[in-house]
Amino acid sequence: MENDLENLTIGAFAKAAGVNVETIRFYQHKGLLREPERPYGSIRRYGSADVARLRFVKAAQRLGFSLDEIGQLLKLEDGTHCDEAAKLAELHLADVRAKLADLTRIESALSNFVSACHAHHGSVSCPLIAALRGS
Repeated sequence: MENDLENLTIGAFAKAAGVNVETIRFYQHKGLLREPERPYGSIRRYGSADVARLRFVKAAQRLGFSLDEIGQLLKLEDGTHCDEAAKLAELHLADVRAKLADLTRIESALSNFVSACHAHHGSVSCPLIAALRGS
């Protein structure tokens, strides 16, 4: 299987990594992926290291890391900078926790508005619309 991931065209590389070609080009533009040399009269080729790097980028994205943060993690990828990677992850964790707190407040407010709407009868204005208008 590992041999299948050598000497890949950009299309085969995209398929092996589960992304589209535009994603690869975008990540190359952002400096997250290398753009291999083009041998004279030939096409660029990618290998298993490129597939692994792209999978790393996608895994970090699934954890909510920004592309800039992923770039920082890639610079620490050799595994000898665990403290620096941990500090970056701690900052990200604090951000995630703040977002969760915001989402909890939003969920509570929406839940109250939905309950008020269901309890509302008659020709008075809708409690949700009134609240959004600032009434």
